[in-house]
Amino acid sequence: MTGRSPDDEERLINQIVRLAAKYGRYGYRRITALLRDEGWRVNHKRVERLWRQEGLKVPQKQPKRGRLWLNDGSSIRLRPERKDHVWSYDMAMERTSDGRPLRILALIDEYTRECLLLYVARRIRSGDVPDQLYGAVHHERNA
Repeated sequence: MTGRSPDDEERLINQIVRLAAKYGRYGYRRITALLRDEGWRVNHKRVERLWRQEGLKVPQKQPKRGRLWLNDGSSIRLRPERKDHVWSYDMAMERTSDGRPLRILALIDEYTRECLLLYVARRIRSGDVPDQLYGAVHHERNA
């Protein structure tokens, strides 16, 4: 895997594309270093030319999430002050040993971190979520 010949160009392009797919956040300079580690005799200018020719680009970084509160101390979302003040729910998915899916709806009290509800079913439809939350609210009030 050395040298520079016209028949070599196709293999080099394939290798650049393969490495770019494997290392999605790497640019042409890092890909050049990886190619050299593999034994290719290439310089960054050639790799950059082929990189652009193939239309490869490094995706933009995703912006970090903002704070949940403002500088004046006010809250964008409610901070829990007592039991049953703020609840949160989340959905999770697992698979059984035979590969069949299990859906899990979890409801927690943010103040006590107590799990109020774990609803497990093969399928949870959008209408099931409010029904389960409504049931949890009434169960808490009656308890």
